[in-house]
Amino acid sequence: MSSRLASAIARLWNGLLAYAVKFGVVGLIGLVIDVTLFNLLRLGVFGDDHWAQSAIGAKTISTSVAIIFNWLGNRYWTFRKHRRRNYLREFAEYVIVSLGGMAIALGCLWVSHHALGYTSLVADNIATNVVGLALGTAFRFVLYRYWVYGHHRADGLSNLARAEEAQRTIFEEPDGSAN
Repeated sequence: MSSRLASAIARLWNGLLAYAVKFGVVGLIGLVIDVTLFNLLRLGVFGDDHWAQSAIGAKTISTSVAIIFNWLGNRYWTFRKHRRRNYLREFAEYVIVSLGGMAIALGCLWVSHHALGYTSLVADNIATNVVGLALGTAFRFVLYRYWVYGHHRADGLSNLARAEEAQRTIFEEPDGSAN
């Protein structure tokens, strides 16, 4: 393999591909949490005849639990170099984006369940956990990568590290000793 090809592969891996793989792993675990809880709620494991057993209620609850898990996974693994010092603001932005993804999944579920009349558990799962998941994941990945954990964020840890490095460089002599 030529060094140019190896360099291109390394740049690709260190760029978008590494983030996409890590995002996918965190997302798969979150998906297991979401789908499992959704189906348990729909089947009435936690009780019958209440809002949490409805298709929309079960999806709202299951996705909300998965959002919290996914934030922790993405903050401390996927985007750890770009996480923000102000974690409350980061979490708020993450939740905003996640709610957008949840709205996409809920919209797919609503259309299938209420507008088209496909009310079986299988139809609900296809609408929300296949179609809604695919559309919502693309939406979330782009906004997490470029807004919530964007390199441009002034309070991002990678930006703060670059600023500290630049400051050290300014105050050092050419031989490496400090002024």
